Amino acid sequence: METEQNPSLATTNVVGFEADARHDTLQKRKADAQHFQELPPGKTRLSREELQAFETLGYGMFLHFGMSTFDGDEYSVGDKPTTCYAPEKLDVKQWVSAARDAGMKYAVLTAKHTSGFCLWPSMFTDYHVGNASNTTDVIGEFVRACQECGIAPGFYYCAWDNHHRFGSITPSMVPLAQAWTSGKYQELLWQQVEELLTSYGNFRQVWLDIPGVLPREFRNRLYRHISELQPQTLITTNSAMDERMIYDVGYSWPADVAVIERSLPHPYRGRKEWEIEGRRYYMPLEMCDTISREWFYTDDDAPFSDATLLSRYLVCRSMGANYLLNVPPDRSGRLPQMHIDALMRLQKNIEKCGVLSAK
Repeated sequence: METEQNPSLATTNVVGFEADARHDTLQKRKADAQHFQELPPGKTRLSREELQAFETLGYGMFLHFGMSTFDGDEYSVGDKPTTCYAPEKLDVKQWVSAARDAGMKYAVLTAKHTSGFCLWPSMFTDYHVGNASNTTDVIGEFVRACQECGIAPGFYYCAWDNHHRFGSITPSMVPLAQAWTSGKYQELLWQQVEELLTSYGNFRQVWLDIPGVLPREFRNRLYRHISELQPQTLITTNSAMDERMIYDVGYSWPADVAVIERSLPHPYRGRKEWEIEGRRYYMPLEMCDTISREWFYTDDDAPFSDATLLSRYLVCRSMGANYLLNVPPDRSGRLPQMHIDALMRLQKNIEKCGVLSAK
């Protein structure tokens, strides 16, 4: 025989369950916070003041430009001839001037992406701008433009290289977790990073992508070597976190900066201190994002709405994270006017808010 359920009792049970769940969550957060505070501090290479000086930059421009701009493949396999790279109206100063006018304080340019094509005339390969249709040393022009515009320069270097494999198994061939690099390729990476750091003056940031394909021991040595060559630079190995803010030590440590990629910092988990191998480390948080759908320029890739760009900027900055916004040059070698216009509107909207101004 069925009995009639009391609706008010059912509601009470649900409310009680939700209250218990909230209580358990709160207790867990308190326990996690207490555990975290009891961790011994880790020794960072840079002082807290030096790390916070990077945070004061706040807002930067990411520039994805290279062979992928011309072959239309974000993860280019590096099989195109150098002459495929052919910007006819290359204007690096325009890029950096737009960053300055938008209120940005630093900029990071892709020196080498997955194609292996280098935006500088590297002495360790012939796959570079020096053998292309336009032989301009883009890295050199970029650094000069940054100096003239008061922008702090940084360079991006991708550990995933489809052109210079030397026996490596890249993420173009297998899932990322199964990819690895050979000793010969690691030697090339070492030489090219050293070449960049000793040929173009000081960089504010060295941005290493796909660090997980490099062995931890090699990453440790590379981190120390970069530190010795340019002690003041911040070394960023892309942790590529999502909104869960889980830092994968095995994939991206050591580093000076934690990166969240195309996701907004979690309002509870957003933080500057991280538990790494039983110690508590202070690392600035940087969110890398895109002004439109793609990292590299593609036709008709319109910028996101003004409301979207403003909201993402404000959420990021309100959580204390730097906002590194990608604005890709087109195949002519210039920033598209639609992207510049979107940047200027974003700057005006930031100023209208009266808080967390880019300037």
